[in-house]
Amino acid sequence: MTPARQHRERMAALAATAADPQLVASSEKGGQFIPANIDRTPAQIYRERAAATAIVSAPVEAASPADRVAAQIVLRLTHDLRRLKEIRQRDRKVAAKREMLPEYAAWIEGLLAADAGVGTGIAAEVLPTYMVWLIDVGCYAEALDLVPFVLRHDVAMPARYQRDAPTVIMEEIADAALATQNAGNAFPLDILEHVDELTIGLDIHDEVRAKLLKAIGIEQLRAAEDLPADQAKASLEATLATLRTAQGHNDRIGVRDRIKRAEKLLAAVPTPVADTNTEQSGPAQAA
Repeated sequence: MTPARQHRERMAALAATAADPQLVASSEKGGQFIPANIDRTPAQIYRERAAATAIVSAPVEAASPADRVAAQIVLRLTHDLRRLKEIRQRDRKVAAKREMLPEYAAWIEGLLAADAGVGTGIAAEVLPTYMVWLIDVGCYAEALDLVPFVLRHDVAMPARYQRDAPTVIMEEIADAALATQNAGNAFPLDILEHVDELTIGLDIHDEVRAKLLKAIGIEQLRAAEDLPADQAKASLEATLATLRTAQGHNDRIGVRDRIKRAEKLLAAVPTPVADTNTEQSGPAQAA
């Protein structure tokens, strides 16, 4: 994609949300989509506002530049979804998504900078689709960087996902973590904990939250097992709390063996030895 095309898509995304562009800092644990500074002249700002007004006001006879760029984004997404549907092998789908993602980056940057939602119609599906594709290709931190925006603007997921955004975010990452763990590998605990932090208090099915807590508990247990026995007490207690909460959400989540393992390790933690100095020193005797 040429720099000129990236610029047009970024500006069109800004206009499509009908809000003054503002800088957005990325979240602490995610990737950064927006440059630290976007230098624009007053004339450019005026044109962006005018384009935004044209999009959200009564339809005009001739399509604006922003309309045309939005139409191109919609056409690209439609084409890419059709292409993905024709790919059967999972690894090839992931490779295709990795190839497609940069084509939407400028549009996403514009939406984040405007911070006014995702627009309407099929164009509104671009950002949530982009977020899921980031998860699919393993760019978890970058995907989570979009979550505050998605939750703040109550962004709807495309119908094909059949779930709301918080559920998709939690379940897709939890499933990825559990698949990695079932293969005998570790999954980044900070990513799982960040998902938990972002979704605290949200109404999500017990079965889905149990998956996330199970994945967190597995990584907590892994970390506790690597500690010296005399330093593992707090970590094991936290692990047990997480795994028991997971089981409370779904009794069939499959954490009983790990609970027993954590209990056994906790029971083996040595009790701190108290000060046994029994020497008594009485008051000094007069000579």
